[in-house]
Amino acid sequence: MTPTWPTEVALLAELVATPSMSGSEESVARRVEDAARAWDLKVKRDGTGVTIEVEGKQDGPTLALVSHLDVVPPGEGWTRDPFTPTFEDGRLYGRGSGDAKASVAAMLAAAHDVAAHGGPPRGRLLVLLGYGEETRHTSMPELAASAGSIDAAVVGEPTNLDIAVAQRGLMMVDLVARGDQRHAGYADDGNGGGRFVNATQRLARDLIALEGVARDRAHAVLGHPTITPTMLEAGVGRNVTPPVARAVLDVRTTPAWSHAEIADALRHALASEVVVTSDRLVPCETPANSRLLAAALRVRPEAHCFGSPTCSDWVFLKDRDAIKCGPGTSRNSHAPDEWVTVSEVSAARAFYARLALEYLA
Repeated sequence: MTPTWPTEVALLAELVATPSMSGSEESVARRVEDAARAWDLKVKRDGTGVTIEVEGKQDGPTLALVSHLDVVPPGEGWTRDPFTPTFEDGRLYGRGSGDAKASVAAMLAAAHDVAAHGGPPRGRLLVLLGYGEETRHTSMPELAASAGSIDAAVVGEPTNLDIAVAQRGLMMVDLVARGDQRHAGYADDGNGGGRFVNATQRLARDLIALEGVARDRAHAVLGHPTITPTMLEAGVGRNVTPPVARAVLDVRTTPAWSHAEIADALRHALASEVVVTSDRLVPCETPANSRLLAAALRVRPEAHCFGSPTCSDWVFLKDRDAIKCGPGTSRNSHAPDEWVTVSEVSAARAFYARLALEYLA
């Protein structure tokens, strides 16, 4: 006999069954809107996302539950259809099941619970569901700006319902090493060879030197920044020394370093040209004496606080009192056979609703 799933799990299955790769979120946004209207929730859907609002009985602060509706393409390696939600051994499989439609379904159901409670005691609860988070074209800056004043935010990403109190930022950097192009047979022929520069060797020395860059300040939660070469490019022919060699660096930053400081440290330590190609995803951390974190730990005292290595829309709410917390396992994100534990989705619904009532008390 087919089990009857809780409302939030059934909704999640419907969302997983609605493909929503970045840039193609309209169908899933309509499904979210329909669910909100069926629960008599105040909802608005436009080109920046879906906004749901539950007003409190009195004036007060605004708490936003924030997540995204887009998913990455399924890719290869699946043993199940990525857009056919499959229940096995207490898990729901499918693209976006954890990242981040489990948070979306739980947040929407939590808003319904708070509304059924008569609304929060004061202030207002928002659910903000954006587009394009998995790309550089996320709509969250515009969506958050259109929502008015936001005092605190919970970013729904897979954390197994532990609480991320800091999040690494992301810089993308190109290293460009320049040298002399010549026939490889004459790379060092004794005729001016001492002045010859091999771009690949210069780049190789700089890549080894990366291990010592930005190591003199550690963040209490996230530790040191990580600087990881991910792509290399050089060469015009197998018997020609290259005039240029390039590497792409993925730099995961911490609040202990500004992006400008990281760039300066790289330029000081390396011979290659340092070209910063992206620095908008700055690191985030929950403020000291956070009222939201205190409320979250009262509601879920078993939660472990940690530092998240992955980026999210938190960066666009970094000036608010914010945490990152949601159902699912981050290491499953973007992988084939992505899954979420069904019981965690229900636990997330209860957590978000109780947190809203606690924070807005």
